Amino acid sequence: MADEIIIVSGLPRSGTSLMMQMLDRGGVPVATDNLRAPDTDNPRGYYELEQVKKIKHDASWLPSMRGRAFKMVSQLLYELPSSQRYRVIFMERDLDEMIASQEKMLARLGKPAAPADQIRHLFTQHLERIRAWLADQPNIAVLSVRYSDLVADPADESARIAAFLDGRADPAPMAATVDASLYRNRKPEATRTDLVG
Repeated sequence: MADEIIIVSGLPRSGTSLMMQMLDRGGVPVATDNLRAPDTDNPRGYYELEQVKKIKHDASWLPSMRGRAFKMVSQLLYELPSSQRYRVIFMERDLDEMIASQEKMLARLGKPAAPADQIRHLFTQHLERIRAWLADQPNIAVLSVRYSDLVADPADESARIAAFLDGRADPAPMAATVDASLYRNRKPEATRTDLVG
């Protein structure tokens, strides 16, 4: 799979930064420009690549990502050129947890948040559409990973991710990267509604 591009995707605050950290420590080459510094919300960094946000207008850099991993918000997956092959690790998290996390982040930045019900509705619609679209793309393989499962059993989930990547990642250091204390805005298991297709 050296010619395939690895993408960590999902909605905001779904655990994509953690997954990038895991891949990095597991030996997968990752692409990040480190322009966004670590902060209270992501103390280990965001692992973002500014070029990704401009993919609709310039995708000329994509071939250089073969064999590497980068992070992409799920709304941009539609812009991926069909000329490349991808393996997408799609992070899933309870919507209420994501919304609560995003609201706290925006509050710290002094920015207003949209009504939670409105965001929940938009996120639900988006997830239904992106899952259906991904399932129809012959050049994209997808592995869904629930954030709650990852924190609860990092060893098993890391092994599953490593298998998806054909053994290119070492699951032991990946699992050791997970710090349950950073799982904030956590809901009780009985009330969690992880949206997994």
